[in-house]
Amino acid sequence: MKKQLLSWLRLLASFITLLVAAVAVNQLYSLSVVLNGLLPYSGYAFLTLWGLFFAVTLFTGLQLWNAPKVPPLADRVGGNNFEPYIAYLGKSLAVHHAHPDGGKEEHDLRWIKANIKLHEVDALNTTKTVATKNFFIGAFAQNTSYGTTTSLVNNIKLVWNIYARYHRKHSIREFLRLLRSVYECLPLSDFNKEELPAHIKPIIQCSFSNTLSSLLPGGNLLTPFFLNLFLAGATNTYLTCLAGIIASKHCQVLSLEDKDEIIQQSMFEAAFMLKEIVKECNPILSVTISNAVKKAGIESLDTVTAPTSGSSVAQDIVSHLASSIKHIIMESGKE
Repeated sequence: MKKQLLSWLRLLASFITLLVAAVAVNQLYSLSVVLNGLLPYSGYAFLTLWGLFFAVTLFTGLQLWNAPKVPPLADRVGGNNFEPYIAYLGKSLAVHHAHPDGGKEEHDLRWIKANIKLHEVDALNTTKTVATKNFFIGAFAQNTSYGTTTSLVNNIKLVWNIYARYHRKHSIREFLRLLRSVYECLPLSDFNKEELPAHIKPIIQCSFSNTLSSLLPGGNLLTPFFLNLFLAGATNTYLTCLAGIIASKHCQVLSLEDKDEIIQQSMFEAAFMLKEIVKECNPILSVTISNAVKKAGIESLDTVTAPTSGSSVAQDIVSHLASSIKHIIMESGKE
């Protein structure tokens, strides 16, 4: 069924493309006839210019779409096809500006490994920056179309930044392959309930260890609210860290052994990076929410009417209780 659907979609795309091309050619030819009537040979010049424009556009598009021919990966370092793949990496990898032998013409395995490590450091720094942004997006815009869309766009930009950092020449097809490989390595892309605990564990650890010690004084009722924000932010951050690290690992694979270890290594590094990011974001988010809750509470208590001579006992109790709570919140804010 899947193959039939894909074949039908290809056929539909071809039909739409040919139909649009036929309409465009007909309209251009009609316009050229009108121009020929106004000025001799102007219609032919118009069609020639459009033909050149179409040829340049098509050539540029093919250049962007064409992916380089990549030699097959060796089963291990030094195995079959290893030398051709290293030669390909030596030509395709972008030279890092901090590489001590960046001007060297011959790029052997040692040169490639040093170059990859330098690019990996930059990729991790970029991943951490984007993941920090996505922490606050996940915390404040969780379960919203804006938050989901913004996080997705940030992750796609992150993968492109890493891809462009590693490669000299860029190909849309090659980038889409990398994007697909990253997605297939993420949790829930191919649902497997046995893998979920390994992904959930670092998120729970970070959320609980970094939030329970920073709640509002006497604010136990706000515990679910705080944990909800931190769980959403930490989940978003973890997925971003995982996507960035997986993309970087794919760009520095040297053999099939390295490719098989991508997911496990990426999960370990993503969990470590998550702890660092949550530890840095925790004070900012805690103080921001605490101040907002206190301010909102004081403003809400101000709306409670003061007791009057004709007020009931219940109204007097509510007013006194509101005044006491307001005083407690204001005093806790000064500490």
